[in-house]
Amino acid sequence: MAPDPPHRLVPDRRSFLRFTAGAAALLPLTALAGCTGGGRDPQVLRIAFQQFGSGTIKQEWITTAAEEFSAENPELTVELVPIVASENDYFTKNELLMSSPRTSPDLVYEDSFILLSDVGAGYLQPITDLVETFAHWDDIAEASKEAVTGEDARIYGVPITTDTRAIWFHKEVFAEAGLPEDWQPGSWEDILEAARTIRDSGSEATPFFMFAGTPQGEKASMQGFEMLLYGTAEEGWLYDKESEKWIIGSSGFIDSLAFLKTLFEEELTLPLGQHLDPNISESIYTSLLPEKKLGMLIDGSWISQNWTETAPRPWPEWPDVVGLADMPTQDGGGAGTVTLAGGWGLSIPQHVTDRDIAFRFLEKLVSTETLINYAIADNHITVREDVAADERYLSYSPAVEYFTDLLETAYYRPALPAYPEVSSAIQEAMEAVMTGSTPEAAAAAYDATVTDIVGEDNVQEATA
Repeated sequence: MAPDPPHRLVPDRRSFLRFTAGAAALLPLTALAGCTGGGRDPQVLRIAFQQFGSGTIKQEWITTAAEEFSAENPELTVELVPIVASENDYFTKNELLMSSPRTSPDLVYEDSFILLSDVGAGYLQPITDLVETFAHWDDIAEASKEAVTGEDARIYGVPITTDTRAIWFHKEVFAEAGLPEDWQPGSWEDILEAARTIRDSGSEATPFFMFAGTPQGEKASMQGFEMLLYGTAEEGWLYDKESEKWIIGSSGFIDSLAFLKTLFEEELTLPLGQHLDPNISESIYTSLLPEKKLGMLIDGSWISQNWTETAPRPWPEWPDVVGLADMPTQDGGGAGTVTLAGGWGLSIPQHVTDRDIAFRFLEKLVSTETLINYAIADNHITVREDVAADERYLSYSPAVEYFTDLLETAYYRPALPAYPEVSSAIQEAMEAVMTGSTPEAAAAAYDATVTDIVGEDNVQEATA
């Protein structure tokens, strides 16, 4: 590739946002020399991302960066490829796009939990050489860097967002049940006791909710099950880093399933049909919680974006009505509390048209100013020190500082190529318990499935 010209090109005033085929937005940008891939136009830079229903936050973030880029490069075209799909469907559709040089994007928005699986499948290419010159690489949290590092020690993405999880609870539901406004459970039993108190108070509110079952996808594994599992004894977690083997035969796994079973047996949660509704989160955010029909739920740092002035169902009172509590460990031991962190970033597929141009646009997407605005609009936690130090970020939400502080003790999933399949097995174990299986039987089925996935040489029995 030829180096960039030293002079700044005059922007083409014909630049404008337009839509093609009802799906992709195009922004003209200036051409640089590029290498073609799969016969695609080297002057068109495609970026694929997940769009949640009619939400446009990511589209606005990308469009703003593309408009700035267009002022510098008026002959190139940035094509937005929004994939409107549920979480699991997004991963599948994105992988289908990346599998062919003809359809592959040049940049993809990747969840850290699926990234190494996509690396293993050959969809993504390493960008270690490119991040070496990236000005903000050192601003990124080390744990987030690890999440985009492959087993070959090469870098496969630039982290952008992260998240943490806690218990959101409705203070008025708690008050009516005689529970304190500054409630902080010290164990799983404290959570169950609070749920029973709400149930027995005559409240119309469902006491407790956690995502569970296969229709909820990774939400069930991460926001639900792993918030329990990582609060059990250390030997009960999913993967042993030292031995590089997956854990089976875990008492912590069984205990986590038993907690879920208790919720259903004691009628402390929503009915099974609602749990298996893939759109239940929308009902929770727009009606159940705002209308005082839910006492508490385990969920992520971002959910208050559903209640802003521009949201479909604004809830301006939420900072006064909603409380936050750390998720406790099983019996209050260990660190006492637990949270899981994840996050998204940008990666370059194998079939990129021109990786240098793609990375230049990536740098525009992740400039400090752009990411501050994106974090505020998207209500997420940043992985970057420069963004976290900005007062606009620190003050955009009453909850942002609380959730940012949780990062100090957050755990990350074992984002290995096998993890997505292991995660699916977790969801199946949860659903088995929800539909009548014993925790022991569901855990045994999980153990067998994981052994099948990774091979007998790559599992080990949990030890006390």
